[in-house]
Amino acid sequence: MVGRILELTRPGLSVHKRRGFLVVDTSDGEAGRIAFDDVEAVLVASPGMVWSNKALAELAARQVPVMVLGHDFNPVSVMLPLNGHFQQAHRIRAQADASLPFRKQAWATLVRHKIIAQAEALERVNAPSERLRRLATTVRSGDPDNREAQAAQAYWPLMMDKAFRRDRDASGANALLNYGYAVLRAATARAIVSAGLHPSLSVHHRSGGDALALADDLMEPFRPTVDLVVRRLCAEGNTEVAEARGALVASLAADFPTSQGASPLSQVLVRLAQSFAQSCENGKLRLAFPDRPIPRASED
Repeated sequence: MVGRILELTRPGLSVHKRRGFLVVDTSDGEAGRIAFDDVEAVLVASPGMVWSNKALAELAARQVPVMVLGHDFNPVSVMLPLNGHFQQAHRIRAQADASLPFRKQAWATLVRHKIIAQAEALERVNAPSERLRRLATTVRSGDPDNREAQAAQAYWPLMMDKAFRRDRDASGANALLNYGYAVLRAATARAIVSAGLHPSLSVHHRSGGDALALADDLMEPFRPTVDLVVRRLCAEGNTEVAEARGALVASLAADFPTSQGASPLSQVLVRLAQSFAQSCENGKLRLAFPDRPIPRASED
């Protein structure tokens, strides 16, 4: 079953553990409850939020990340469990000891899959993808030629429009992308912790002590899944995060074709994190990706 992303945005909420459930209260009484086992991640943008320690401890015990979002819907804080896997200490040591060539190969693999996913996303919306296909074949270990940035320059005007600029502080489509990526980041963080890895030990991203640097690495090939949702929402005239949150959260349930049958994105992320952990342990890079880099179309 695909876990649910719990969004807490209304002012003045309080969150408690009550009779085995995560319960959200308002000044008027109980607003809702959910079984802890059903929670994939918690996104918090509620002014005046009050938490009980029991609720936070239970979420941590179940490896559920709690992510606080800023006014622009970018994550500003995250709470992660200290213990996520019975082999955690061993796997974190292997992750920390991974050689530079290994990490460079891993990053090149992630960039290559991201560019291919961008190309397929463009093909899904009947936009030309030949340049990205060519760039994907020329990604070298560590991506020293920055093919990722070159692909982005070609990709965004075709995915959105020629006037679009990716700006994390802007509203409209950019705010939708921020929120969608926050959802993807939270799900990736949970997959990483569940695999016994440390989320701040990255293969590439270096951003001043970012607690989720590895999540930023592993989520890269799946950003185009969010991009397709945002493009559709904008085409429908839906550019406000408040109205678009449900569709963006639903991207985690998007089905990808895999060797094990159709799998939701949240499960694809779990398999990728597990494969990275195993690769760190044996020193041989074998990352598990779906058979296609973007979800199946509704007509498939």
